[in-house]
Amino acid sequence: MSETSPSDSPETPGAAGFDEMTRDIAEVPAVEVIVTVAVNLMSAAAVKLGLTEEGDKYKDLDEARKLVTALAGLLDASATEISSFHAAPLRDGLKSLQLAFREASIVPDEPGQGPGEKYTGPVYD
Repeated sequence: MSETSPSDSPETPGAAGFDEMTRDIAEVPAVEVIVTVAVNLMSAAAVKLGLTEEGDKYKDLDEARKLVTALAGLLDASATEISSFHAAPLRDGLKSLQLAFREASIVPDEPGQGPGEKYTGPVYD
């Protein structure tokens, strides 16, 4: 009698899909994964900053702070792993989000205290 895990069972929904997804991810270069995650963080932060067509409908500065800080940390940690070709526009986008956060705040953070600024240093206009 052979032992199989539940994920090996043909009755397990999604088992084949997971294997396919794993193979797909294995073929994607790390730089593309990092850039995709960064763009997703940027998009989510823009929504939480109220920068979309819906404006204030989804605005949540606490959530935006977390997303911008995560983006800054990702870019700081991966700076030596991705080329300037990829990093430069991501850093520009990050700075734009940091400035948008400052503008959206009723009481703006001191320079160096805003979201992600512990990774990027103070952001000025």
